Amino acid sequence: MLHLIEQLYGPFFSATNWGNVITSANDWLIILSLAIIECLLSVDNAVVLAAQTQSLDNLQEREKSLFYGLWGAYIFRFLIIGIGTYLISFWEIKVLGAAYLGYLVYRYFSQPKNGAKVAQKPKQQRRFFGLSNFWSVVIQIEMMDIIFSIDSVLASLAISDNPVIVLIGGMIGIACMRGIAEVIMRLMRKIPELETMAYCLIVLIAIKLFISIPAIGWDIPATAFGGIVLVAFIITLLIHFWRRRRNEQCVEGKVRK
Repeated sequence: MLHLIEQLYGPFFSATNWGNVITSANDWLIILSLAIIECLLSVDNAVVLAAQTQSLDNLQEREKSLFYGLWGAYIFRFLIIGIGTYLISFWEIKVLGAAYLGYLVYRYFSQPKNGAKVAQKPKQQRRFFGLSNFWSVVIQIEMMDIIFSIDSVLASLAISDNPVIVLIGGMIGIACMRGIAEVIMRLMRKIPELETMAYCLIVLIAIKLFISIPAIGWDIPATAFGGIVLVAFIITLLIHFWRRRRNEQCVEGKVRK
């Protein structure tokens, strides 16, 4: 057992390995490539995370939950890279992840929206094992990191078999992905329609995750999904500005009367 652990994680604790990577220009080019791949593969993760933080009461708690999720992602990434060669057999995680994302969408659209007369109880529904709403969101963020990291780790290991290179590239990519999530989260405050758009995209993400299991073997390229996100964002912006202009016209009409 100890021999297996040493074989899987020994390269992480080799000073020589770290020194060779840090001083090699070629390795840094690979790290940069891995960071870009991580960002591309994590667009869907950023959308999910930004949507999940909306259940928290204020911006400070939302940013704090992403911060804790960031460190949890780093720890998990370290652990998962060591056993990356065995990840291909864990397709069941993708099925569970797709089912969980489907549940998130169902819960969002089945809840009464703002202005509804029915009492809302979103926070109680989001809690795990009696934990506070904040820590429940942090746990959900970590669950999504576990699910979405499988593809990015496998893609990274296909480019480089040096776990130190994969770890550095993944850490940079995760930090960038969290930045994308924070941008989306801030935009959701200004443009409420983006939250609904996010959950519509989560439906597609769940399908994307499910059809990538070995039994099906289909895949939506990261670039194609990024294009879908961009188109959905533009359409949502158009709807937002159209609604705002219509509301302004309604207010002006009432004032004239």
